[in-house]
Amino acid sequence: MTETRELRHAGDAAGRAGGSADGSAGGRAKSGGAPEPESATADAPALARRILDGHRLTEEEALAVLATPDSATFALVAAAGTLRRRHFGNTVKVNYLVNLKSGLCPEDCTYCSQRLGSAAQILKYTWLKPEEAAEQAELGIRGGASRVCLVASGKGPTDRDVERVAGMVGRLKDEHPGVEVCACLGILKPGQAGVLREAGVDAYNHNLNTAESKYQDICTTHEYADRVATVERAKDAGLSPCSGLIVGMGEDDAQLVEAVFALRELESDSIPVNFLMPFEGTPLEGTWELTPLRCLRILALVRLACPDQELRIAGGREMHLRSLQAAALEVANSIFLGDYLTSEGQDAEADLAMIADAGFEVLGYDAGAAPSSPALRRRGAGTDRAPNA
Repeated sequence: MTETRELRHAGDAAGRAGGSADGSAGGRAKSGGAPEPESATADAPALARRILDGHRLTEEEALAVLATPDSATFALVAAAGTLRRRHFGNTVKVNYLVNLKSGLCPEDCTYCSQRLGSAAQILKYTWLKPEEAAEQAELGIRGGASRVCLVASGKGPTDRDVERVAGMVGRLKDEHPGVEVCACLGILKPGQAGVLREAGVDAYNHNLNTAESKYQDICTTHEYADRVATVERAKDAGLSPCSGLIVGMGEDDAQLVEAVFALRELESDSIPVNFLMPFEGTPLEGTWELTPLRCLRILALVRLACPDQELRIAGGREMHLRSLQAAALEVANSIFLGDYLTSEGQDAEADLAMIADAGFEVLGYDAGAAPSSPALRRRGAGTDRAPNA
């Protein structure tokens, strides 16, 4: 698709969303009749065009993206989507999590259900056996995953832990040589990334999570610099760096931009964006700061700042994006399939159907699903069961 066609698509989508082709709110009025103010990103397609031509998003532009009014958000998404389609076409990369060790973490990250002192009623278990890990990974691969993410709770692995995971990876690669493996084991010590790379690990995940200026508010048992150092160690060992965010933890717009730009400078190949799941029994329980449209603006910001990097909608998408999950795929090109580390996600079949219904294709996977038959009504009028109302 040429740039002209991409930007025409953005203009068409803007019109369908109620805005003008240049991304403005199109003179839509508030309930009181007065027009809403023009967004600073009213010319979103022009901004996308400049980025396609090599422009790097500035802090001022990034803040303006986040300030886009609800009425212009779909136009913003359509414009950012031209970058997504230029670099990734209409494909969606499916990732699958295997939680190798759950709970009992000594760190005090306020957002985490596995943290020290957490009262969240999550599953807690020590290391899965290699055959159990392989079985779990197999299920995700059958479901369409082209990357398996092996995750373990804790501050960081011992050398014995690294060898344990290396053995699991070797078995997985023998059975599925074309599947990517990403490890997420915490803060790495010198030399450990190299062991993982030699075992066949392709990528290493260690999220920055938030801005450096915000970090002390969410964790005191390690420092932001420790996270950066781990990503750099992974890169130095030849592992693809995967690092992202958790949004909705009380950060302001300036801190959100700071975090996204830090990921850009870190040259993270893959950027997962998590939306805070405020688990009961954690310090951030009851924290609800996000709306579906706010989530779309955040994703559009990441795409505009990092136009050719994998952008993944990750944990919390179901509860925060809700009915707009498919719209998020206009800017994101990657998704987690099924469940997360300590919470259940959308059914895997529903994930695959959502991707297909939105006109996207799962990278390297042919689902071949047939339409389901209509469900016959057995409730409401003419029955003794309550209606669906």
